[in-house]
Amino acid sequence: MRLKMESYIKEKQKEIVAALEKVEGGKPFIVDTWERKSSGGGGISCVLQDGEVFEKAGVNISIVYGKLPRAAILKMRADHKNLDPSVESLDFFAAGLSMVLHPKNPMAPTVHLNYRYFETMAEEDGATQTWWFGGGTDLTPSYLFDEDAIHFHKTIKQACEKHDKRYYPTFKKWCDEYFYVKHRGESRGVGGIFFDDLDDKDPEQLFSFVQDCLNSFLPSYIPIIERRKNMPYTPEEKDWQQLRRGRYVEFNLIHDRGTAFGLNTPGARVESILMSLPLTAGWKYMHSPAPNSREERLLEVLRKPVEWV
Repeated sequence: MRLKMESYIKEKQKEIVAALEKVEGGKPFIVDTWERKSSGGGGISCVLQDGEVFEKAGVNISIVYGKLPRAAILKMRADHKNLDPSVESLDFFAAGLSMVLHPKNPMAPTVHLNYRYFETMAEEDGATQTWWFGGGTDLTPSYLFDEDAIHFHKTIKQACEKHDKRYYPTFKKWCDEYFYVKHRGESRGVGGIFFDDLDDKDPEQLFSFVQDCLNSFLPSYIPIIERRKNMPYTPEEKDWQQLRRGRYVEFNLIHDRGTAFGLNTPGARVESILMSLPLTAGWKYMHSPAPNSREERLLEVLRKPVEWV
């Protein structure tokens, strides 16, 4: 499974970057291959900045291995009881593809995606001890177009239902709860799906599920960005986008478990971890949108998640 996941995410990274370059219309992604200096593995970061369509876009893969410190083991035992809490460290392997796209046009939504495979191994022979899949995708508009949210959710729902009718409603609810900016009392965006520690079926079945989810990304997002990338907007609407990006930054740096895990992993590639942050963001003191405005309607939806499909 380690080799299968590694091969698959390398293939998908190339496919997604090629599709996004086509949308961008010329400017290529910078391809940055890196290695973990103090531990094993590395990755490939594909990043585009200051484009015509994407102000900042990153499509990263990482394939890393090494030793999990005791603190991380104890934290993971909440979901994986067969991890030995008495050991000081544990061999691990992790492979994943993560992506964040921040479009320039405030009418076009930001999108996030991450799918990963994780396992721990016995020190004596390298045999797999525990394994699981995690991931998901979610949409974060500054200006809400209901048809975009419906299309995005409908596409990922179809991918989920090929494997288990319970997946979409369960993982949609998990997404709404996970991407909640507690100190603001609102969701980061209009959701999607989120799951972690998924090990309840045969690994081949779950790998197939993850593949279908990742394969559904381009059909879920490309029609949206094509519809919105050239829409007219005002300086005031661009300012609102900056404020919404500020909320995005707050969630990622304060609440996101993936960011915290990455920054606390020895030999972490900080530039790749913080790739998710927008190129620019803003904060205004005590800002409040005008009554009955599009901005106010977005906040109403973010404060009470919607069942889009």
